[in-house]
Amino acid sequence: MVYLPPAFTETRPEVLVAHIEQHDFALLVSYGAEGLTASHIPFVVDRDGEQMHLLGHLARPNPQVEDLARGGEVLAIFSGPHGYISPRWYSTGPAVPTWNYVDVHAYGPVRLVEDGEWLRRLVGRLSDRHEAGSAAPWRMQDLPEPYLSGMLSGIIGFDIAVTRLEGKYKLSQNRPAVDRPRVIAALERQGDSGSLALAQSMREREPS
Repeated sequence: MVYLPPAFTETRPEVLVAHIEQHDFALLVSYGAEGLTASHIPFVVDRDGEQMHLLGHLARPNPQVEDLARGGEVLAIFSGPHGYISPRWYSTGPAVPTWNYVDVHAYGPVRLVEDGEWLRRLVGRLSDRHEAGSAAPWRMQDLPEPYLSGMLSGIIGFDIAVTRLEGKYKLSQNRPAVDRPRVIAALERQGDSGSLALAQSMREREPS
């Protein structure tokens, strides 16, 4: 469970799911015989009526596969924009440095999926999603079938039935209203993509 001060807590399902879909490369954490294990995974969001599922795959030699085979609850952490916040940017004080960030944690029981057609559909959805912005997208179906079948045999799928979502949007909501525009402006002056994304997340939280 993540520490969730009320000022930073986001509970709206539509906001949390939108974050997951935008920041779909997440950290999958499980617990097994050797303790905690983590893998970085691109996820697909799926729906079965009201039930939300997170779908992904691992290389078969990955030791985390053994953890997932036991079932039980796992955690997927979807990190968003984040960055250092300097007290120089505040008009009020005294103050100390901090870090602003956005994270969504998804919990639920996991099951492994061995079905070859299921895996083929999953990998096809992943590649189609991430090739969508290309003028000439790569297509999985253009691969020679023996090669594709061999590659698919080297992975195993998993399905997390999400039971709980927790969103933490730590974006200076605890600072005086006069300070937040100053932080946004300072981040925008830095100009890098991470700072600009964090500034945009802060703008979206400001009262209209």
